[in-house]
Amino acid sequence: MALQEIKTALFQGFTSFTHLKHIHARILRFHHYQNQYLLNMVLKSVFHFNHPDYAAAVFTQTYEPNMYLYNTMIRGLVSNDCFDQAIKFFHSMRRVGLLPNNFTFPFVLKSCSRIMDFELGVKVHSLVVKVGFDSDVFVKTGLVGFYSKLECLEDARKVFDDIPEKNVVSWTAMMSGYIGAGRFREAVDLFRKSLEMGLRPDSYTLVRALSACSQLRDLGAGDWIHKYVVDIGMGRNVFVNTSLVDMYAKCGSMVKARALFEEMPERDIVTWGAIIQGYAANGLPKEALEIFQKMQKQSLRPDCYVIVGVLSACARLGALQLGESACSMMDRNEFLSNPVMGTALVDMYAKCGKMVVAWEVFTDMKEKDIIIFNAVISGLAMTGHVKAAFSCFGLVQKCGLKPDGNTFLGLLCACTHAGLVDDGRRYFYAMSRLYCLDPTIEHHGSMVDLLARAGLLDEAHRTILSMPMKANAIVWGALLGGCRLHRDTQLAEHVLKQLIELEPWNSGNYVLLSNIYSANQKWDESENIRSLMNMKGILKVRGYSWIEIDGVVHEFLVGDTTHPMSENIYAKLMELTKELRAAGYVPTTEFVLFDIEEEEKEHFLGCHSEKLALAFGLISTKSNVVIRIVKNLRVCGDCHTAFKLISKITGREIVVRDTNRFHHFMDGSCSCRDYW
Repeated sequence: MALQEIKTALFQGFTSFTHLKHIHARILRFHHYQNQYLLNMVLKSVFHFNHPDYAAAVFTQTYEPNMYLYNTMIRGLVSNDCFDQAIKFFHSMRRVGLLPNNFTFPFVLKSCSRIMDFELGVKVHSLVVKVGFDSDVFVKTGLVGFYSKLECLEDARKVFDDIPEKNVVSWTAMMSGYIGAGRFREAVDLFRKSLEMGLRPDSYTLVRALSACSQLRDLGAGDWIHKYVVDIGMGRNVFVNTSLVDMYAKCGSMVKARALFEEMPERDIVTWGAIIQGYAANGLPKEALEIFQKMQKQSLRPDCYVIVGVLSACARLGALQLGESACSMMDRNEFLSNPVMGTALVDMYAKCGKMVVAWEVFTDMKEKDIIIFNAVISGLAMTGHVKAAFSCFGLVQKCGLKPDGNTFLGLLCACTHAGLVDDGRRYFYAMSRLYCLDPTIEHHGSMVDLLARAGLLDEAHRTILSMPMKANAIVWGALLGGCRLHRDTQLAEHVLKQLIELEPWNSGNYVLLSNIYSANQKWDESENIRSLMNMKGILKVRGYSWIEIDGVVHEFLVGDTTHPMSENIYAKLMELTKELRAAGYVPTTEFVLFDIEEEEKEHFLGCHSEKLALAFGLISTKSNVVIRIVKNLRVCGDCHTAFKLISKITGREIVVRDTNRFHHFMDGSCSCRDYW
């Protein structure tokens, strides 16, 4: 009767590990401890509760364990990520003279791939052939996975091609191998071939195929897979739909990503994270925060990916309060123990001008990798803490970490912001000479930017001509920016020809040259540039500024009158204008592009988006609150001069981040020291 009760309990399952131990005690009490059928069921349950050590103890008490017990142990250990122990049990099984079967090999091969034991994996492959399982689809699929994980893709493909009847898992294993090796096009082609062979993929296969499309940024292939998903009736699968949203986002098609997101009958937290990160990565931070607010209304707790997307959006907008509010939804230890979250938090604080807090987060991080060091170096560079950025680089070396290309981009950025040409040259040449890193086009562009801004235009031009790769529009644009700064119209015209050839529809190229002509009062030439833009239908990028007040981000553009408080904003601007004139301020009208009357120029300057945002900040916050503004373009010279005086007149601390750098205005001065 006791034996029947034990069997019944084993079949019904257990409510807890303690309950399982009670049943195991009854097996021992009634002397059934050598009943291998019962012990096999006990072992399976023990692994279900994630107690591999207890399972090993049970196994060692068995006098002559059979194949089933060995297979259960090996499979259970692999499922609990105990790969070394699984290998030991495999060797033990071989020593007692038991031959592995088609249930043993896949798990042993998985262990070999996880511990990167190529030699053992090859021996297992030989054993597969010897014992006659070289035609078994499950074993062959295990071999495909093993060779793929160890990046022996040619061997993996030979095994794959040799499988007589491939199943979904076989095709997916080979696709995953290509994806793991960065051969995404081959993965997509293999998926197409599987469909041609009449295979019906499962959700996991579709997710893998879509991930390859995401990496390739292949919107056409992604659209085709989406249509196929709908055709086979998997359009309601949350995992596949989430992958589709992610694919559209990574391909830059946020309209399609949003449409699919809204149509989904079911969404999980991963879906929300995909759409939020998609908006943030595609330069649409306001939309990312809008989705996040929708998510909050559904009482969903954010995960790591959601928070990273939200912090990225807040960093772009300078929305410090929103960022801190989002952080409060997670335990601080999650940030300090998760390098991805910690890096996002450091980046958010740095881009909101709170570098001291960013540094505190960095110092509290439990593990510091090169990625978070790079975030700190870049943050210190952009906020003007150049010496600290250099010191942080010394800390990278002291910690034994190997700097990468992004490390040197941060250092070159620091040199550019402070005008340290000699230091910039030293870091640039140290990349290849001391660290065996080949400078990329971004590094060359940073050097061109540094030299051009410092007025070394000829050297900057020579740097472009000596580059080992063809210069792109960003590199030429850096030189053009230097030409504008130092009013070298002749070189600018040459640079513009290169830019028009590379990006004929980029308005910034035309606008910069127009600025140069305007600053030199060559109004006819400036008019010709604008006429050319109109003829080609090129629209100038509009200047936007953002300011966060009480957790709400407000957006302004030049001459904006759409804000509910516009009347009060313009009244404040008029008040500021009077005070500025009394303090000796004269509008710098050379920064206006148009050849119009001086009075009109002054009015146009007064309506710049950053000035509207500042006026709104002054009337909406207390005198002790720091005003933080973010602009999508460079702050013009006139606004820069005005902001210095306004900080002195009002006694307010003002932080502005533009595409160039941070400007910290206080008591009539700016942190950039007017270097630009």
